Amino acid sequence: MTFVRFLMLLSLVVWMGGLIFFAFVLAPGAFAVLPTRQLAGSLVSRSLAVLHGMGICSGVLYAVCSMADAYAVDGSVHPLAFRHLLIYVMLVLTLISMFSISPRMLALRNQMNPIDAVPHDDARRVEFNRLHHWSTRLEGSVLVLGLVLLYLTARRMS
Repeated sequence: MTFVRFLMLLSLVVWMGGLIFFAFVLAPGAFAVLPTRQLAGSLVSRSLAVLHGMGICSGVLYAVCSMADAYAVDGSVHPLAFRHLLIYVMLVLTLISMFSISPRMLALRNQMNPIDAVPHDDARRVEFNRLHHWSTRLEGSVLVLGLVLLYLTARRMS
């Protein structure tokens, strides 16, 4: 079961580490270094798509390994255990961002090429900014929930 627990921790560390790197290094760096907001947005959008895929894989791996670990410990799976509910919420928030918010933001950004030439009160830019705020909230929520889950998982293993 040590390997299963290793996979549980690895999946969370990869996902949370990716989110932390994205939020605090990649996104701010792209907008600080690249010559246009359009290029920075393209890089951030592509990176977020990869991060979402990593998150989905990590979340599913965590859920499967956590249930296998629970079964090995006490002979039951506990699909509604608190740690599983947390991972389910993280997965749902990631899927919402991946399939609802990100595609709409991309479509709006493509309509406003270059985005810097579009006035701030343009309906498309207002909607883009609204979606961006929701995207940030969702990713931040996934990060906070993931850190709580990482703590609970580490505590459970001690």
